[in-house]
Amino acid sequence: MKILKLSAILILMLLATGQIYSQNMDAEKEAVKSVMKNYKNAMQNLTTKGTFELFAKDSHIFESGGVEGSYANYIEHHIGPELGHFNKFEYSDYKIEVQVDAPYAFTTETYIYTIVTKPDENSESKTIKKKGVATSVLKKIDGNWKIIKMHSSSRTPKK
Repeated sequence: MKILKLSAILILMLLATGQIYSQNMDAEKEAVKSVMKNYKNAMQNLTTKGTFELFAKDSHIFESGGVEGSYANYIEHHIGPELGHFNKFEYSDYKIEVQVDAPYAFTTETYIYTIVTKPDENSESKTIKKKGVATSVLKKIDGNWKIIKMHSSSRTPKK
């Protein structure tokens, strides 16, 4: 009888802690999604303002076969100057998958992005539409999720 009572107590404890763990994991996934959403929102707003705190200082960025270096380097030498040439940068059909294995989290994002450039000297702008995928590794640092690695690639959508 004692074994039955002890077994029942252990099962109840496991169920209770399992629910707490599940709720905590849901909160962690939402926090990771928020980091990724804040980055996408900044790009759509054509700014890098507020994005540096989303990345670890020793982050690594890889884009379409290129090694961009740290996020600071990526901003200074790649996406930062490019944003100044855009009238629009928009994501659509956005989906994200998140896996948390603390202290790390892993994301896979799929999307379509559309860029409309500012008119050139001939008053012509270009529209670029690509299907993209990005994978990122985040680490919880000082209580906040930070992107430590990001890799993205794109191609012209099939018709």
